[in-house]
Amino acid sequence: MALKDYSDEFKADAVALCESTAGATYKGIAADLGVNRATLWAWVLWDRERRGATATVAKPAARPQKALPSADPNERVRQLEARVAELEASERKLATERDILRKAAKYFAGETNW
Repeated sequence: MALKDYSDEFKADAVALCESTAGATYKGIAADLGVNRATLWAWVLWDRERRGATATVAKPAARPQKALPSADPNERVRQLEARVAELEASERKLATERDILRKAAKYFAGETNW
């Protein structure tokens, strides 16, 4: 099996996706990107060492449990603001994944000699 050579931009985008996605697993992200989980993990470790961050890879945080609706209007506003922040983070993750997939498709389309 031939080794694949990924561009530095693709690696950086993949690491950024891992770092910005709370609750995601390396296995899931690697499957979405079509790379080996160990390869993705190595890219994350290398990036953290390059930045001087700790070399240990933290386990992704579990998703918070949904709270029951509150009768207090201020508490309800806080809950809705938290939900909006969660949805905005999800939208950013999806946009990043979309951009990575577009770049990968463009990269791999360039390799073919059709």
